[in-house]
Amino acid sequence: MSRRQRSLLIRTVLFLFALNSLSLAIYFFLHPRPAPSSETLTQTPPPSILKPWPSLPSFLPWKPNPNPPLRSCEAYFGNGFSHQVNGLGEGRNGGWFRCFYSATLRSSVCEGGRVRMDPRKIRMSKGGERLELVMGRKEEEELPRFEDGAFEIEGDGGKRSGDGRMVDDEFLDRYVPRNAVEFHAMRGLMKSMRIVGSGELHCSQWIEEPTILVTRFEYANLFHTVTDWYNAYVSSRVTSLPGRPHLIYVDGHCKAPLEETWEAIFTSARYAKNFSASVCFRHVILSPLGYESAMFKGLSESFSCQGTPVNNFKENPGSQKTARLSEFGEMLRAVFDLPTDENSITKASTAHNILFVRREDYLAHPRHNGKVESRLSNEPEVFDSIQNWAANQTKCRLNVINGLFAHMTMKEQLRAVYEASVVIGAHGAGLTHLVSARSKAIVLEIISSRYRRPHFSLISQWKGLEYHAINLDGSYARPKVVIDELSNIVRSLGC
Repeated sequence: MSRRQRSLLIRTVLFLFALNSLSLAIYFFLHPRPAPSSETLTQTPPPSILKPWPSLPSFLPWKPNPNPPLRSCEAYFGNGFSHQVNGLGEGRNGGWFRCFYSATLRSSVCEGGRVRMDPRKIRMSKGGERLELVMGRKEEEELPRFEDGAFEIEGDGGKRSGDGRMVDDEFLDRYVPRNAVEFHAMRGLMKSMRIVGSGELHCSQWIEEPTILVTRFEYANLFHTVTDWYNAYVSSRVTSLPGRPHLIYVDGHCKAPLEETWEAIFTSARYAKNFSASVCFRHVILSPLGYESAMFKGLSESFSCQGTPVNNFKENPGSQKTARLSEFGEMLRAVFDLPTDENSITKASTAHNILFVRREDYLAHPRHNGKVESRLSNEPEVFDSIQNWAANQTKCRLNVINGLFAHMTMKEQLRAVYEASVVIGAHGAGLTHLVSARSKAIVLEIISSRYRRPHFSLISQWKGLEYHAINLDGSYARPKVVIDELSNIVRSLGC
């Protein structure tokens, strides 16, 4: 191309760019955007940019006011948040706030509109840093402390208390009680919320779509993170969100691998301190703490819930049956584009996966030295014995899966659990993945004398999984005992 041709081409491109810019300017001059009316400001916009909820075989409708029996399975795992109470009435020109209280869980899911967050009034570390950069940082620095006015809500001109608080201590004690939690972040957030007059909600940014606020505590532990995921999911369903909301971490924890799943479940996820100035929400939801989930409550409260497939539940519902944990497990698989229909697994009936969930040293958070306490002192020996035994089986093909979860993505972990006919492992947080296991999976937990805890026998019960345990005198498991138990299990599979 000659110099003259290049010059002509450049002039042509610049002319077309200028013409396009002029056309856009004329369009916006002739078609100005109308200012939103007070009525449209109080409405939730359509969920067009939100991720849709996945289609789940186990999904059961979350009715607005089902009033399930107190301490029934639905009251624990489903919509037991049936008592609605208004913290601030909905006004045409102002904000609104209400809570749905569960007498069974003694906690609330709360939501409001026209709410302002000022991150400069939340005392905590920034959050989201690389772990290596914040080694030694104390947990107290990462958990939020709210100054008065950290959150504001627009009033409608009605009567306000002297200090402008949205709710008083009596309201908090009744609907957001501390229970056994020494520091209750949701309670502190609501206590900081102040009512401002109409037109006084000054924001540098508006978030139009529903947004859920979560404060995580033991954010690097899978069991406790699953309880947070579950409560956030329940909160989204209780408040009838049409799509998966945005999520904001109201904490200052460093970046953790489990955030991969938060980002998969919700439309987006970011830290409160990522906002340099105030941000306002058309619709905000406050999720209960993970300590207030049914999975955590089950460790200390005595209630009997038996997991059952949703079709069985529909045909024969009962107050001591639940399909909610199966629904949640399917949702976790769906957000990673894994199968939700158990009939989708196509493999020979004589082939079975045995997943051995391993425990490894890993660096979890700034206060962790990278060493996990051994729950099974001879784990490599047991694993090798299982591999050798499986290789010599002739009636069925047994695939022993090395569940080194610390080296696997979350999608790989969930796939391994879903495809397993048998899940075996020492007591440890990795077994929490049982929430995404198939209904016909069989669990074998090896429990040392120091860790006789009911976490995974309960999850198995609430999922309707067949469960077996080997209780050790110490932390050493005789391989023959494990093999004998496995032999009995695979015989029940037709091997």
